[in-house]
Amino acid sequence: MLRTALGPAIARYLDDAGIVEVMLNPDGRLWIDRLSEGLSDTGERLSAADGERIVRLVAHHVGAEVHAGAPRVSAELPETGERFEGLLPPVVAAPAFAIRKPAVAIFTLEDYVATGIMSAQQVDALRQGVANRANILVAGGTSTGKTTLINALLAEVAKTFDRVVIIEDTRELQCAAPNLVAMRTKDGVASLSDLVRSSLRLRPDRIPVGEVRGAEALELLKAWGTGHPGGLGTIHAGSAIGALRRLEQLIQEAVVTVPRALIAETIDLVAVLSGRGSARRLSELARVRDDRPRCRPFRPRFRAPVVRTRPCRRPLPGRRLPGRASRPRGRREPAVAHPKP
Repeated sequence: MLRTALGPAIARYLDDAGIVEVMLNPDGRLWIDRLSEGLSDTGERLSAADGERIVRLVAHHVGAEVHAGAPRVSAELPETGERFEGLLPPVVAAPAFAIRKPAVAIFTLEDYVATGIMSAQQVDALRQGVANRANILVAGGTSTGKTTLINALLAEVAKTFDRVVIIEDTRELQCAAPNLVAMRTKDGVASLSDLVRSSLRLRPDRIPVGEVRGAEALELLKAWGTGHPGGLGTIHAGSAIGALRRLEQLIQEAVVTVPRALIAETIDLVAVLSGRGSARRLSELARVRDDRPRCRPFRPRFRAPVVRTRPCRRPLPGRRLPGRASRPRGRREPAVAHPKP
């Protein structure tokens, strides 16, 4: 079994249900990421030879080549499904890798309230969003729990009996919907954009994705906005405004002119997670509104200021100045309204 062949230390950490990721740095230090505590140094060391052995072992099991001319291995471990990213010199000084475990237990939205990650009001807003088929983006940094939250929302989706077509590049999303099709990308065979187009021919009610990370963002927005609402997806960003800007950047990989009106009309909610371990929180929950020319400032259901996006070439001010809004020029820009936590 591959897990045993990785060595006793790695196998022990992968068997620990409280650990979500195991990492080897080029200096030989072995780090772990615990769900309840975050990152910590195990105090154990692996030699460069052992690190290289593990990277080459995984490459062999998945049929990949790894050498100085191709020093990267991105794979999913057979049988157990861990996500593996391994590196060898010359891109690193010494072998390094990260092994991320798939989610074992599904958090419910009630669990988020019980652990203090969300308020009851935030959970109600998310649950209502799922019921109303809102398109929801979950944003945050690395290891902030974006996929875990998506899985909790998918548990709510499963209660609707909608036909769900999931698209992802790594097996992470878990959904108990009775009418489910799960698709995964494969390098050189099917990209995320390919699968988004295929999903439209499968009669989907909802199209959740694992992570929005490339030019497929435009195809996905079109799908969510034209007859298939209720989408879910994750994106790397530290704020709600940052998530919309990141979406713009991804769309620019496909087209020169970003259809901001499409973003504003399609994305309904942005949930932003921050912190790790016991410090993890839902730091923002924003409703995206479509600002029309000469419109008055939006007064959201939850009292909060409106924060407007601006073109990426202009700096985003810390807050909107009081007074009457000036007439927007050109394209309509989305705005986000933040409910109270």
